[in-house]
Amino acid sequence: MEKIWFAEYHKTGIPETVDLPAENTSLIDILERNFQRFGSRDAFIFMDKIITFNQLEEESRKFATYLQSLGLPKGSRVAVMMPNVLQYPVVALGVFRAGLVLVNVNPLYTARELEHQLNDSGAEVLVIIENFAAVYQAIIGKTPVKHVIVASVGDMLGTLKGTIVNFVLRSVRKQIPAWDIPGHLKYNAVMSKVNVNNYKRPSLTLSDTAVLQYTGGTTGVSKGAELTHRNLVANMLQCDGIFQSKFGKADAAADDRMFCALPLYHIFAFTVCALYGMYKGQANILIPNPRDLPAVIKELRKYQPTFFPAVNTLFNALVNNEEFRQLDHSKLKIAMGGGMAVLASTAEAWKKVTGSNIIEGYGLSETSPVATVNPPIAEEFSGTIGIPLPLTEVAILDDDGNEVAIGEQGEVCIRGPQVMKGYWNRPDETEKSMINGFFRTGDIGVMSDRGYVKIVDRKKDMILVSGFNVYPSEIEDVISKHPKVLEVAAIGVPDEKSGEVPKLFIVKKDQSLTTEEVLAYAKENLTGYKRPRYVEFIAELPKSNVGKILRKDLRKTA
Repeated sequence: MEKIWFAEYHKTGIPETVDLPAENTSLIDILERNFQRFGSRDAFIFMDKIITFNQLEEESRKFATYLQSLGLPKGSRVAVMMPNVLQYPVVALGVFRAGLVLVNVNPLYTARELEHQLNDSGAEVLVIIENFAAVYQAIIGKTPVKHVIVASVGDMLGTLKGTIVNFVLRSVRKQIPAWDIPGHLKYNAVMSKVNVNNYKRPSLTLSDTAVLQYTGGTTGVSKGAELTHRNLVANMLQCDGIFQSKFGKADAAADDRMFCALPLYHIFAFTVCALYGMYKGQANILIPNPRDLPAVIKELRKYQPTFFPAVNTLFNALVNNEEFRQLDHSKLKIAMGGGMAVLASTAEAWKKVTGSNIIEGYGLSETSPVATVNPPIAEEFSGTIGIPLPLTEVAILDDDGNEVAIGEQGEVCIRGPQVMKGYWNRPDETEKSMINGFFRTGDIGVMSDRGYVKIVDRKKDMILVSGFNVYPSEIEDVISKHPKVLEVAAIGVPDEKSGEVPKLFIVKKDQSLTTEEVLAYAKENLTGYKRPRYVEFIAELPKSNVGKILRKDLRKTA
């Protein structure tokens, strides 16, 4: 396959290849080297509390020692259910350093969604922030979890500040529902009792599994993309190859800041913010709730980031905010959009306000995630998802796996060291996702004669809500269990803020069924971004001659 995008590499300072480390390496080796290299430099900042690389080394080693004390065999899964708080990087690195596998869990999951993920992954340890402990309480005894560690937002903020923060969340804002988990341990209690002299460095290679990153399934069942140390190290180095054209090959400057408003449990932030940031020595400013714009703007004013990865929703909200427009944006070098399409109008407004271009990238949980990105030195928004990363091949294929002509539509397929090992315990699904050695994304795209790829449609019926994959079949599976629903179909409809939102078409079993009942039922069983925003009752659903619901016909009427 001719790599027509190499000419763009040469023009924009991107290397044709990057050197991957030897097989007997792992994320641990790279991170430990950087703990020493960056030492007293800031690593993560949360609510003005800073932890340095030295402190990150010490704290993550402590947590790794605790996990090893549980006697779990190498490769055991540890589920982590937290927003962007300081404990997240400590725990995630501790999991790797203990020789175990990290299972990222969305903290907004309902009990039903959490139960599925814990059972599917076989996680024996759950680390959860207390704000969501009541969700786990509802499924105690229904999963393989044997050890539960409960953290509080204020745990790492110091005694005085931490106590105040926890008091405000519990008693003033009432953001922590009552919970009772027998036999749980508190995070600070675990960390205070550990003797780090007992830590034993595990023997890991690039082939070992590092993360199970859950993604929606076409059957409605969420699947774990099995990402190895090789996948994550490769993508971190591939991103570095791309970003070097703007930041240079050297380590980040001591005052370089990464603005992490994306949740770290999402693979985009996990790789681009946490891993790449730690690799280059850029401090991550952790934002727990990007919807709280006054808080976001307060942090932007204080820390003036050099790198700002985000989704269109946040970029758009900020450029329409008067306070944001008044900020000093002179330090910003890269704004990167991912997770969902960046709108040209948003990119135009962003450049007008900040002086910097948004470079759009593309990837999936299955590709660790970055597969393509626009060159960082680009001065104009391209409206495409960019060119393949070094060591990455992107092919536009027809249904039989043949490459289509330049400019013709086909399925965007990806091959490279960042492509997952497979779906956890689902060899059948893994096989279906591959064609001629390429991962099938399910997105329909075209490639220009310069190697730039544009997404034009979706092969799958997936709905993309603010960068999160929502599969209609999962929503339908939940809503169909309502006793008054006879049949249901879900589609995505355009939304100015989120890109898309789910809409339901329902055939009633009981004519008394109301929209309010449906929405209340969805709220009980689906996390926020999966919940339908619109409900339409119809006499019958359009179907094929074999009885398959034709969502494409519903999209025409929506």
